[in-house]
Amino acid sequence: MVKADTKTSQRAVKLRELISDYRYNYHVLNKSTMSEAAADSLKHELSQIEEKHPELITPDSPTQRVAGQPLPGFKQIRHSSRMLSLNDVFNEEELQAWIARIGKLLPGNEPRTSNLDPRSFSSIS
Repeated sequence: MVKADTKTSQRAVKLRELISDYRYNYHVLNKSTMSEAAADSLKHELSQIEEKHPELITPDSPTQRVAGQPLPGFKQIRHSSRMLSLNDVFNEEELQAWIARIGKLLPGNEPRTSNLDPRSFSSIS
């Protein structure tokens, strides 16, 4: 494993700041500071850096936690079936890897259904 250079380390710090700021504004203040596609792209870039350089993963990284608290107007609900994944995917290879991971978690060989936003691969669940 190659240790991350200074430029990569600084980029990871900047990405964590940008994503955390976006999430706080979006989830807590109900204010969007960038498009969801841009935010997904930043998180994807950070994930790739952390995958190549695990020493850069921090407990407060957006890849390691769920975003802030919901606004008071939102009510908690219970899904009728378990949500297994909300991964962002950016190409067919990542989509196939996601399908394989989900296949290992589900019992039996029954047909699977998923929802896909045709505008991007970032909305699969």
